[in-house]
Amino acid sequence: MGLTGGIGSGKTEVTRRLAEHGAIVIDSDRIAREVVEPGTPGLARVVAEFGESVLRPDGTLDRGRLGAVVFADPERLAALNAIVHPLVRARSTELQEAAPADAVVVHDVPLLVENSLESLYDLVIVVDTSEDVRLDRLTRLRGMSETDAKARMAAQATREERLAVADIVIDNNGSPDSLDVQVAEVWQELAE
Repeated sequence: MGLTGGIGSGKTEVTRRLAEHGAIVIDSDRIAREVVEPGTPGLARVVAEFGESVLRPDGTLDRGRLGAVVFADPERLAALNAIVHPLVRARSTELQEAAPADAVVVHDVPLLVENSLESLYDLVIVVDTSEDVRLDRLTRLRGMSETDAKARMAAQATREERLAVADIVIDNNGSPDSLDVQVAEVWQELAE
């Protein structure tokens, strides 16, 4: 199944809770970091495309600097995605194939809707959160400026677009307890 939500939606919390119930999680964000670690072909291609200014002094990718470039320019974002997305898909496929046949596998895919990937999954879960709550989380909890947070939110699918592909919607505007109840209900449905 595919799981998605806009930046700041709390999707990672839902994924963590599903893993606690026993799901095998294939996290596209984590894989996207893995495929551009120092010494990887992915990082070499990113540097070739964007220049050495996107590297920190220790040779790791400066995600903040790269994000400032790509989220302000759709063409640059497309160039980055053309490098990273095929690498993420290949690694995700490896992990899926390694999972036991009876496992509940959750693909945590931030850009599922943006890349029209919903047809790849038997079921799509959307973690839904209002724009105001997402903006608050990004600025207050992640320390982003309001301008950066809004740019990243604008680069993603709209709330309406995400909801349109959802088989299941988890509302994450409320308390952690409310989220726990919803995830437990979804798990019951998935485990049947």
